[in-house]
Amino acid sequence: MNPAATPSPKPDTEDGRWMNIHNRYVSEAKEKEPEVIMVGDSLIQYLEHLDYWNRAFAPMHTLNFGIGGDMTQHVLWRILNGELDNVKPKVVVILVGTNNSESAEEVAEGILEIVRVTREKQPEAYIVLLSLLPKGYLPNPLRDKNESINVIIREKAQAMPKVEVLNIGQGLVQPDGTISHHDMYDYLHLTNAGYEKAFEPLAELLQQLLSEGEPEQDLTPSE
Repeated sequence: MNPAATPSPKPDTEDGRWMNIHNRYVSEAKEKEPEVIMVGDSLIQYLEHLDYWNRAFAPMHTLNFGIGGDMTQHVLWRILNGELDNVKPKVVVILVGTNNSESAEEVAEGILEIVRVTREKQPEAYIVLLSLLPKGYLPNPLRDKNESINVIIREKAQAMPKVEVLNIGQGLVQPDGTISHHDMYDYLHLTNAGYEKAFEPLAELLQQLLSEGEPEQDLTPSE
């Protein structure tokens, strides 16, 4: 059995924060009418606390269902337990997998299982899979693993209707292979400037999807 593709609640601390956040998201899904829902780990969660969120994503009636430290199995459990119920978003954005310790193939399978369940819950929604970001100041095995995951999900998603893999890592790796702390302050999480650089392609794609229904062209930056 692949742990990355097996839904599991995150082992909680004694204060119950993870489950409390999940329950809040379930309530928001019942109470609000979002056009966009973003689901994922801290890279999604932290976005909501930036001015950039208020400028680019809040006007699109976006709900942010990110939880720091989540892995694919945790997001899978969350969407199977209410976070995509009672809503009809036009777009679901997914970014998760960088925290997983399983192999690239297993993590990719977990991400694709999230896509399958999302499609089951939201048959009319357009699904945008964000590529896993590079991490580490210098080239390293974990950065290579994330890129391997990206290759797998990009290939698999080509055959899926209304699913797009959007590369948001362009420009974060410098010509010498390093990542600047001005873009990723700890070489994992994005700075304000890093968020704008990475998420601008998503903002453009969402604007297009919400105004026209389908993208006229592939907005994924070239490799």
